[in-house]
Amino acid sequence: MISDIQAAVQSVRDEATQFLCELIRYPSLPGEEAGVMRHASLRFAELGSVEYVSLSNELRQDADYSNPIPDIEYEGRYNLRVRLPGAGKGRALLLNTHLDVVPASEGQDRPFDPAVRDGIVCGRGACDAKGQAATIFAALSAIARLGYAFRGDIIVHLVNEEEIGGNGTMAMVRRGEVADGCIVMEPTDLKIGCSVRGAVWFRVICTGKPGHSGQARGPISALKMATRVIEILEQYQARLLESSRGIAFFDDHPNPMPITFGKLNAGNWPATAPAHAVIEGVLGFLPNKTRFQVMQEMREAIHEAGDPWLKENFTLEFMYRHDAHALAPTHPLVSELQVACREAGSEGEVGAITASSDSWYYANQLQIPALVFGPGSLSVAHSNHEQIRMDEVCRAAVTLVRFCESWCGKA
Repeated sequence: MISDIQAAVQSVRDEATQFLCELIRYPSLPGEEAGVMRHASLRFAELGSVEYVSLSNELRQDADYSNPIPDIEYEGRYNLRVRLPGAGKGRALLLNTHLDVVPASEGQDRPFDPAVRDGIVCGRGACDAKGQAATIFAALSAIARLGYAFRGDIIVHLVNEEEIGGNGTMAMVRRGEVADGCIVMEPTDLKIGCSVRGAVWFRVICTGKPGHSGQARGPISALKMATRVIEILEQYQARLLESSRGIAFFDDHPNPMPITFGKLNAGNWPATAPAHAVIEGVLGFLPNKTRFQVMQEMREAIHEAGDPWLKENFTLEFMYRHDAHALAPTHPLVSELQVACREAGSEGEVGAITASSDSWYYANQLQIPALVFGPGSLSVAHSNHEQIRMDEVCRAAVTLVRFCESWCGKA
């Protein structure tokens, strides 16, 4: 009964809160997750079998490898695979979340010193995505308290490097995994994301002709070329958005696939035209396009913009390439999770995720039906007031346990 599940989750609430605070205390930036992984492995070992999945520098040779951080090391690092074996003849469920975090935000005071106020946990990673790991921990702890056993396996992937392109999940996918459904845990305000947009992180290097500002002719400013590239790519994004209208759930958002320019590097003197300018940014796209199509179209947009110098003097690189994916809202993974949400006290709203996610690896490369779901709000992720409500964590945990009853089947 749902009341039994709710009581079991409430009985582990304090422990889950403590666990979340323990995770936040580890400043697990990409490449620095060893401590948090070790701690999580010890706690999850109380609930299921834990396998250390080693990583290696061979990841860098993978065609889907993301490299926003050059020369990051993998030797000695690992992901975690947790398994609650089923008794057989049931559907297997895969849960995924990540333990890496982004750096502290400007003005964020003591980001790795968690604070708990009125049932709200604050700190870097509170919702993205250590709160998701705490949700899984609470769900598995409640299953243990209830003495439940299921026919299908419950498998958990706790991974590195989601924040820089999903290399941790990519490593798990390359090993192969068998499951009948996958829930990637990210902050969605307890909404069910069955359609997930893709994204590419890009770097444009413009080359000019350096020279003194007193020269009437001759210098060509790479910085000016870079500003032109920004205009070209904004125009391309507008065309791409217009051609992507009519896709289920995404039309609920005015701009579900924005372009963001996050970095611009150029020059070292106000009176000198710089020889080089480098722009870095991210562009989202919807399931009507693949990452390969978008990358080619971006290159063509710059090449065909009509500027003879720019045409021959730019380089476009991609550091991160996530495809989009969509799961029909009538799929059992969606409909059964929706029922579990409603029984746990949420609306079970189904919609689109306007951020990229590791879910595409499972959906597109392993052909495991996948969606995104979790407590917490994307509006506070990566912010200087990142937080999560333990009431939401507990409601999500109740939802997961109830869903496991339906999906995996009680033994």
